[in-house]
Amino acid sequence: MAANVATRSLSNPKTKVSKISEGPHARKRMRRLARSRALRPRTVRTARRRRHYYERFRTSSFAEDIAEGDAIDGEDPVVRQAAADALGNMNGTVVAIEPTSGRVLAMVNQKLALSSGAQPCSTIKLSVALAALSEGVIDKGTEIKLGRRSRINLTEALAHSNNAYFEALGRRLGFEKVSYYAHQFGLGELAGYRVEGEQLGTYPDEEISSKLGGVGRMCSFGEGISMTPLQLGGLVSAMANGGTLYYLQHPTTPDEVANFQPRVKRHLDIAPLMPQLSDGLAGAVEYGTARSVRLNFNEEEVLGKTGTCSRAGTRFGWFASYANTEVGRIVVVVFLQGGRPTFGPKAAEIAGRMYRNLYDHNFFVEKAVLPAATSPLGVVQ
Repeated sequence: MAANVATRSLSNPKTKVSKISEGPHARKRMRRLARSRALRPRTVRTARRRRHYYERFRTSSFAEDIAEGDAIDGEDPVVRQAAADALGNMNGTVVAIEPTSGRVLAMVNQKLALSSGAQPCSTIKLSVALAALSEGVIDKGTEIKLGRRSRINLTEALAHSNNAYFEALGRRLGFEKVSYYAHQFGLGELAGYRVEGEQLGTYPDEEISSKLGGVGRMCSFGEGISMTPLQLGGLVSAMANGGTLYYLQHPTTPDEVANFQPRVKRHLDIAPLMPQLSDGLAGAVEYGTARSVRLNFNEEEVLGKTGTCSRAGTRFGWFASYANTEVGRIVVVVFLQGGRPTFGPKAAEIAGRMYRNLYDHNFFVEKAVLPAATSPLGVVQ
C-alpha cells in the first residue's frame, strides 16, 4: 500500500502527531476492498446450545409391603423366601416356575404378577428370534447389515439386545408371521389354568402405525403389546423344557400341591432351534446386558434376556431366565416398575440374588420330588 508521509521536526514542541496522507493508488485499492466486502455475505455465528432431554418418571421404584395378601400356602417355602429376599423393597414382582410341569413355585407380589401386564420391552425379542428361526430366515450366525460398516448376528444381537437388528428382522418377517408365532408362544391369551385374578395381556390385531415404528418397533421394543409376567414365564418354561407349553398352575393349598397334575396347552416345535438361541442368551449373562446376574451367582449356567423401556411416566425393567442345570431346574421372571433406578440389568441382578439364595439352600443339588400323580394331562382349552 502506497502512502506519503509528511513529518515535521521532532524538536518542534508544538508537533505531537505525524500526519499521513494516502496516495491515489492506495485510495483506489481501499475502495475496491470496501466494495468486495459489501458484496460478500456475512456469516453470523451463533453458539449452539445443546438440549438434554430428561424423561420424568412419576412412579416410585420402591414400595413397602408389596407381598401383603399373597396366597402362599401352596408355594415352595424355600423358593418363596429366596424370591422375597432377592426382591427386597423394589417395586416389582418375582415369579418362579418349574419348567417341567408348569407349577408356579412362588409368586411374590401377586397383585402385580396377575395384572394386565406392561410393554415387554426387549424381552419380545425371544418370540421374534424363535419366529425367524422357525421360518428359516436366519440362523445364529446369519449377519444382518445395519450400516456401512456394521454387521451383527443373532448371538451378539441377543447378548447386547441390539434394537436395529430385531427391527430389521421384524420387517423381513412381516406382521402376519410375527403375530402368528407370538400367539403360538402364548401371547394374547391367559397363561394360567384357573389362576384366580389373572388378567389378560394384549396383542394388537394389526400392525401399529408407521409413525410409531410399525412392525420393526413391535419386534424391538414390544411397542403396542402388553405382556404379563406369567405369559413370559410360560414361554421361557417351554424354551427350558424343549417345547412343551404348559398351563401355569398356582397351588394355593397343601391339598392342591398333593394332587397337582401338569396340564399341557400345546407342543411347540422349538427343540431343534434352542441350540441356535442358547448362545445368545448365555452371552447376555456372560458379557451382555444381563451380566449383573454374575455379581451374585456364578456356580451354574443361567440363560436369560433383559428388557428396559418406559411409558407414561413409568419405567419397566424385565428379566426372564432359567438355570441350565440337570437338577433344580427353575424359570425366574423378574418384572420391575418405577423410575430411573428401574431397568433390565437391575432385574437381572435381583434374579442373580435369588439364584444365590437357592444355591445356598442346596436347590441345585437335590432333585425336586414331585407328587405321585404327575403324568401330564392332555391339551385343555
